Amino acid sequence: MTRIAVVDNHGQFTHLEQRALRDIGVDADLVDNDTPPDEVVADVDGVVLSGGPSMDRIGHSREYLDVDVPVFGICLGMQLIADELGGTVGGGDYGGYADVDVDIVDPDDPLVGSLAPTTRVWASHADEVKEVPPGFTLTARSDVCDVEAMSNADDELYGVQWHPEVAHTERGDEVFENFVARCRR
Repeated sequence: MTRIAVVDNHGQFTHLEQRALRDIGVDADLVDNDTPPDEVVADVDGVVLSGGPSMDRIGHSREYLDVDVPVFGICLGMQLIADELGGTVGGGDYGGYADVDVDIVDPDDPLVGSLAPTTRVWASHADEVKEVPPGFTLTARSDVCDVEAMSNADDELYGVQWHPEVAHTERGDEVFENFVARCRR
């Protein structure tokens, strides 16, 4: 059975990320972000970096980017990937949670390409990725955020600004299924 660690960055929906993975047949462990990766990654096929309230509270999350399994960042998780690897993160023009129509700009992307041409998501844009890091591809955008999703398939690093784990997001399970497929390769 595929096993994925969900690194808890103190987001309000983190338990739903674990639940969404379990619902599609994955053994998902919730791991506090104060746990060093070497205590976790020997036994997992992938890592989800959860959303959360602040970059000041991400514990060891940055260290999970150096592991040898696929990594999927959700909201704050995507932002810390971008921040750590040379992208730019800043405040969004549109703050709180809302339904957002997202345009998939890379239909071949292994994480979100199957959602093309558009999907409706639940997202917060208090902070957002402004510029993707070197080696990453912009995979989705919206009229409120230029970087709704990004991927570096060569390094198996993926991120979405939205929350695929909540009921308000259409086809959120499909995003998790696509990530799990990367973990099973």
